[in-house]
Amino acid sequence: MDKFKLIIVEDVPLELKGTEGIVRNEIPEAEVIGTADDELSFWRLIKKQQPDLVLLDLGLGGSTTVGVEICRQTKEMYPQVKILIFTGEILNEKLWVDVLDAGADGIILKSGELLTRHDVRSVMEGKQLVFNEPILKRIVERFKRSVSSELASQEALIDYEIDEYDERFLRHLALGYTKEQITTLRGMPFGVKSLEKRQNELVKKLFPGGESVNATRLVVRALELHILDIDNLVPDSE
Repeated sequence: MDKFKLIIVEDVPLELKGTEGIVRNEIPEAEVIGTADDELSFWRLIKKQQPDLVLLDLGLGGSTTVGVEICRQTKEMYPQVKILIFTGEILNEKLWVDVLDAGADGIILKSGELLTRHDVRSVMEGKQLVFNEPILKRIVERFKRSVSSELASQEALIDYEIDEYDERFLRHLALGYTKEQITTLRGMPFGVKSLEKRQNELVKKLFPGGESVNATRLVVRALELHILDIDNLVPDSE
């Protein structure tokens, strides 16, 4: 790994000292050209001398959004600068998504293996989305659940003979659409009476006992059987 210039953004003195120790002992190629404990000091530093890498904590001054905005604005103004998040926000998954959307090159959680030379080298060599083991474990768990949910949905569509129109009809009922509104959807070639008939047929498929149920109970049953995915209830274009 070639030598590179580094700015560390961290507002907790003890953690800054620890991070500087890791860099000094594990990453000799890094030249720390400055440290910042808030947004203003960071902008003064980067305008004075542009780094190759910013090691950015997210929780600055008790605010997590400051770190996200530093990342976003840095990537807009200095797109060639790498940004590696080094954060103690180990439970805030929404924050991880926000900072990745803001252009971060990776996230290292302050737990487990912490920051390693391998992580930094991966970022500096252009690898995208570098994570350490704690966050990787969470990502893999979410991936496995997502795939399992998709497979369950596909199997349910086949087992209960649910076609495209059934799925669209149920999905929009779940979103609170009336039958009249559903008939106006692009590519939905049914009137209200046809949808009522389709609803009755779906009740027979999903409630083989022959009980009478309303649209709400039908939708709940579709969710229970994974015909609908509660995380992907998105309306079609009207």
